[in-house]
Amino acid sequence: MVTIRLQRGGAKKRPFYQVVVADSSRARNGRFIENVG
Repeated sequence: MVTIRLQRGGAKKRPFYQVVVADSSRARNGRFIENVG
């Protein structure tokens, strides 16, 4: 199943999130299908 989710980036205690479309069975920061914003 494909979901829209937040991918975490940035440093420790200073998170930065990107909205991506990814397969729900993959890891949070794993391979994604498309970067939405």
